Parts: sequence; structure tokens; C-alpha cells
Amino acid sequence: MSEGNSLMGNLPHADSFRDLVAYQKARQLSREIFQLTVKFPKDEMFSLTSQIRRSSRSIGANIAEAWAKRRYESHFISKLTDADMEQQETQHWLDTAVDCGYCDVETAICFRRKCEEVGRLLGGMIEKADLFCGTIPSRLREFPAEYFAGPEPDETDH
Repeated sequence: MSEGNSLMGNLPHADSFRDLVAYQKARQLSREIFQLTVKFPKDEMFSLTSQIRRSSRSIGANIAEAWAKRRYESHFISKLTDADMEQQETQHWLDTAVDCGYCDVETAICFRRKCEEVGRLLGGMIEKADLFCGTIPSRLREFPAEYFAGPEPDETDH
């Protein structure tokens, strides 16, 4: 993250989606969900295990996609809303894991709080979308090609 003016409270300006606290917490959550699911029965590999891993990983992926679409506020908000949907889906699968006896209630509550925290961060980003969106400074890696609108000059004319 670069130093300088803060856009949101004490948070420094983000240069990448990786700098966003919501993204960092979502990544941590997905790693912890993975560790939890290692203990799930093998016969759940292609159902509950797959679903909760996918939804928890999709939170961060949608935040990254939102970052890429921040030139357009409505697209940015839409992808953050998708990320929030994925965190809510993850909460559902945690409840299912408790119902099936694969996760104790206390562990599920801890994970639910982490999901809710990510949800609050996403809500804050949605509410302040205008601070994230708009004109994005471009960094050209090469000079743009010159385009001519008229007829090509005759090479014999000097």
C-alpha cells in the first residue's frame, strides 16, 4: 500500500485488490475453511466439502473482480454484492456442517463471525463505492500507435 492520503479513516490508499482489508480477511477465511473441511468425511468430498470450499474461495475472487471493474461503479457494486452473497452461502454451509455433525457449534459461530466481519467490510465498500471508483490512472507500457483518419499520403509527393 502506498503512503499518503487515506480514503477511508486510517486506511491507506490501496494499489491492488490485495491491499484491501476485506480481501485479506476473505483469503484468511478461505484458508481456515479449507483446514476445517480436511476433517470432513471423504463421502462429502464432492458435495458439502466442495460447496463450502468453493463459496469461501469465491468471496476473495469476487473482490478481485470488483477491483478490476471499479471504473464503473455499478459493476464494482455488483461484484461486491456477489462477494457478500458468497460469504452468506458459506454461512449456510457452516450451518449444514453443524447439522451433519462435522463441525461443533462453537467453531461454526467463530467462522460465522468472520463471515459477518467480511460482510460488514463489503457493506462499507459498497456504501463508499464512489471512493473506489471512477477514473483509474492508466500506466502505458508502450506508446500508443498513431492512427490517421484521412487517405494515406502519396509516397511520391515530397
